[in-house]
Amino acid sequence: MRALALAGLLATAAAPVPAPMAATPGFDVVVLGARGGIEDGNLSSYLVRPQGDARGVTCDAGTLVQGLRVAEAKGAFEDVRVPAGEGLSRVGYVLKHDIKGYLISHPHLDHLSGLIIASPDDSPKPIYALASVNAEIARSYFRPGPWSNFTDRGAEPRLGKYHVEDLKPGMPTPLAGTAMTVTPFPLAHGGMESTAFLIEHGADAMLCFGDTGADAVEHGDKLARVWAAVAERVRAKRLKAIVIEVSFANDRPDDKLFGHLTPRHLLAELRTLEALTGKGSLRGMPIVVAHIKYALGDTQPQRQILSELQAGNDLGVRFVIPEQGQRLRF
Repeated sequence: MRALALAGLLATAAAPVPAPMAATPGFDVVVLGARGGIEDGNLSSYLVRPQGDARGVTCDAGTLVQGLRVAEAKGAFEDVRVPAGEGLSRVGYVLKHDIKGYLISHPHLDHLSGLIIASPDDSPKPIYALASVNAEIARSYFRPGPWSNFTDRGAEPRLGKYHVEDLKPGMPTPLAGTAMTVTPFPLAHGGMESTAFLIEHGADAMLCFGDTGADAVEHGDKLARVWAAVAERVRAKRLKAIVIEVSFANDRPDDKLFGHLTPRHLLAELRTLEALTGKGSLRGMPIVVAHIKYALGDTQPQRQILSELQAGNDLGVRFVIPEQGQRLRF
């Protein structure tokens, strides 16, 4: 029954695939924030650009300026040349000139606080999100009291620095100032709507997930719909990477996940994707394991989570535990 349901989703939900074209260079991803939860200064944020093109957007913005500083110190922006007379540091130049917009998956602060804090000195650019996400951002943050309204929507006075753009599920949208498009897919995150972003440049694509629970735990089919939409790209080897959360190790009970994944649930979801795309179709694909929650105990869970993922990795994927400031190429 599940196979038939997935086949139906594949027939109805798959977004159109670009026609074959000359090979494109893939994506350049800088990890501005790698963690989830309480590790302020290192929260979910990935700068995504086509390789060879400085113009990009961030997938979430839990950390911005601090993440740019760490990335600059690690050499991730060594190819950035600040024009004479700009009066900006390299960090300032990337923030104000190279980051052309923000994709916000949901309005939790560990995915948004860097954007809010940077807004007084940032440059004008769009905020892209599903309508429910943009509405909550306007209601909770960009309004008198919590913060000045730097957007063109919501409470007066509106300073208008950020143009708020509502994304429509399943509909490709050009990312202004870049050579990329984005197609959003709603996710279930413990009662809140979150988002997966399919980012495309030419024939290449990558998936960047906000927080999400497994379909089996959330009692829905949100992830199945994402897998159906990207299945043809996987078969054609056009999906270059997936950035997806694993917040907790497998010892976390399902009733305490609060809309998050464990290694066991991620592996099950990836097997669902492979069932649509064929045995061995995911072999070698980079899976960037995002949003691992910072722990206040004696040890951090990264090693345990990676061990659990590797132990069940009958798919042949390449799991990557990202670190802040790291530059990844897919």
